[in-house]
Amino acid sequence: MPHLTVPGASLYYETDGHASAPALLLLHAGIANLRMWDPQIAALAAGHFVIRFDSRGFGQTSTEDVAFSNRADAIAVLDHLGVAAATLVGCSRGGSIAIDLALEHPDRVTGLVTIGSGPSGFPEVELTEAEDALFDELDRAFDAKDWHRLARLEVALWAIGPLRTEADLDPEFLSTAYALNRVNVVHAEENPLPIPLEPPASIRVVDIEVPALVTVGEFDITPALAQYEYLLSTLPQATGCTFRNTAHLPSVERPAEFERVLLAWLAENRL
Repeated sequence: MPHLTVPGASLYYETDGHASAPALLLLHAGIANLRMWDPQIAALAAGHFVIRFDSRGFGQTSTEDVAFSNRADAIAVLDHLGVAAATLVGCSRGGSIAIDLALEHPDRVTGLVTIGSGPSGFPEVELTEAEDALFDELDRAFDAKDWHRLARLEVALWAIGPLRTEADLDPEFLSTAYALNRVNVVHAEENPLPIPLEPPASIRVVDIEVPALVTVGEFDITPALAQYEYLLSTLPQATGCTFRNTAHLPSVERPAEFERVLLAWLAENRL
C-alpha cells in the first residue's frame, strides 16, 4: 500500500487513471477518509489522473503529535507524483483545506470544488436549538473519551442532519456513512497540531481566480448553508449547486447525481 513519508507522518494515498491526464486531488470530509470517493473513481479516472490521500488523523495515515500544515501535506503528495497543478475537490474540512491551498499555492490549483465547506476564519453562525443539542451530545462524548459513541454522533449530526432521522434514509447509505467514520476511531487520541493559514481564507477568497463549483446538501447544518451562500457570492468564478435530499455527504448519499454534476462542470471548464 502506497505511503509517503513527510515530516512527522506517513501519508496513505491512492491514484487512479493515467498520469498524463488532467489531475484531480480529492480531499475527504472530517467524518470520512479517502474511501468516501470510491463511487466516483471509475468515472473520474476515465479522463483524469485522480489522487486522494488520508489526512493526518484519518484512515490509514499515521502521524506523530507535531505541528503540521494540511496544505504542505497536499503539496507533498502532488510533488511526489510529479503533478504540477490539479483541480481540488474537497468535502467539509477537505474543502476548507482546498480553499486554503488555492490561496497559499495558486500556481498549483487549476479549479476548486467544495462540498459543504467554508473558508478558514469564517465567523461563527448561530445554531438552531436542534443543532445546539446535538453539539452538546458530541461534547459530552468527547469529555468522556467515548470515541465510538462520538463517531456515531458525528455521523448523526452531519450525514443524517438535525432535520432527518435514520428511518428517513437509505439503510445502505447509513451503513456506509457510519463505516467511513468508524475507522477513524483508532486516531482519537492522536494530537497533531494543524498550522492555520494566516491571514485566514474568509477575508481572501475574492482572490481565488480559478473556476469554482460550490455545493451543499439541502439538509446540511446552518453554518454550512451560510458558508455556501458566502462562497457563492464571493468567489469570482463560482457556480453553485444544492443537492436535494442530502446533508453533509451528497457525494456518498447521491453518488450518481454528484458525479453527473461534477463531470459536467469539469467538461464545461475544460479541467
